[in-house]
Amino acid sequence: MLFLNKGFDFNVQLEMRIIPAIDIIEGKCVRLTQGDYSQKKIYNENPLEIAKMFENEGFRYLHLVDLDGAKAKKVINLKVLEEIASKTSLQIDFGGGVQTDEDLQKVFEAGAKQVTAGSIAVRNPAKVLEWLGKYGAERIILGADVRNECIAMNGWQETSTQDIWEFLDFYQKQGIQYVICTDVSKDGLLQGTAIELYEKILQKFPQLKLIASGGVSNLQDIEILQKIGLEGVIIGKAIYEKRISLQELNTFLSK
Repeated sequence: MLFLNKGFDFNVQLEMRIIPAIDIIEGKCVRLTQGDYSQKKIYNENPLEIAKMFENEGFRYLHLVDLDGAKAKKVINLKVLEEIASKTSLQIDFGGGVQTDEDLQKVFEAGAKQVTAGSIAVRNPAKVLEWLGKYGAERIILGADVRNECIAMNGWQETSTQDIWEFLDFYQKQGIQYVICTDVSKDGLLQGTAIELYEKILQKFPQLKLIASGGVSNLQDIEILQKIGLEGVIIGKAIYEKRISLQELNTFLSK
């Protein structure tokens, strides 16, 4: 995944990005299963420790999600973002609860390089297009969380009637470049990722820079995603449950 950063050449072609994830509830590093808040498992009381571990192992990027914010429809865990951004060199893409201009500005000021527009992209497309015009397509990621080919919202607590294909078609025509796509049915189960869905998306929208999220369980999953041409892959539970070691993931990192 590419980030807006002084001196970074966006035209350089790099290998698939390996992006570890930190999900936050009440300031703690957690993981959910299929977006179910009642199936919460706490992995660390201090997300900064986890972020520093990723940095020390050579990772350059971090996917940080404010699950409280996603549920509340406003950013809640801004301090976690500030701390990680100020105390590591990780380039952070942030999602969860960003619904207003004020929230977006606060998140960028707190150190996020990119912000994911998820639920608001369904509810208020005009606002997302305004952000695209103001900040550029390198800084605004489209969040396409999918349940039965319809877009899920609010930390996956709701499923909209918005079809993913119409959703992607609209935003791609408006200039969106980066898309994080999660198949909710796969997330947190460690049973493999939505390969068929990603292949179909890339066939229909080959120009999109597609980032997979959810379900990665082993190195083979990552290898397949790399072969079909994804821009990046977000990995969470497989790391925390020690299905994949950071040392193994190192072999995929761009040097």
